[in-house]
Amino acid sequence: MRVFQGIEELEKAVGTHLGYSGWQTVTQQQIDTFAAATGDYQWIHVDEEKAAAGPFGSTIAHGYLTLSLVPMLVWQVYKVEGLKMGVNYGANKVRFPSPVPVDSKVRAGVELVSLVPGGGGYQLTARVTVEREGGDKPACVAETVSVLVP
Repeated sequence: MRVFQGIEELEKAVGTHLGYSGWQTVTQQQIDTFAAATGDYQWIHVDEEKAAAGPFGSTIAHGYLTLSLVPMLVWQVYKVEGLKMGVNYGANKVRFPSPVPVDSKVRAGVELVSLVPGGGGYQLTARVTVEREGGDKPACVAETVSVLVP
C-alpha cells in the first residue's frame, strides 16, 4: 500500500500508476446477496444449473457487483494521511468489458488521473481497472471521482 502524507504529496503522483490491490474471490453467496439487495435476479447470476448450460458456463457476477468492489479494492492500494474525510463523488465512465464467473479472483489497479481543487476540498479522479485472474480483458474499467477534504 502507498501512503501519502497529505494532498501535496498525492499531487506529485498525478499521472502515475499507484499499484494493485490483493486478489478477492467473488463467491456465489456474494452474487446472491447482491441480487437480493438490488432485486436483480437474472438467471445468469443466480440460477447455477441454467447458467452452467448458458453462454458463460457458470453464474457470473453482476457488473454493478464488480463495480461495488472498487472502494474496498482501492483502499488496499493507497491512502492519504491528514484528511478530515474522503467521499465518493461519482464516476465519469464505467465499462464492463468481460464477465466475472463465480469463484473468480479479481484485483484492482489504480492510476491517478487528476487532482484539482473543488467540491469543498480536492477532486481526485482515478482510473480503476478491475482484472480477473487469468482473464484476457478487464472485468471493469471505471473512472472514479472522490472529494478529499484536508
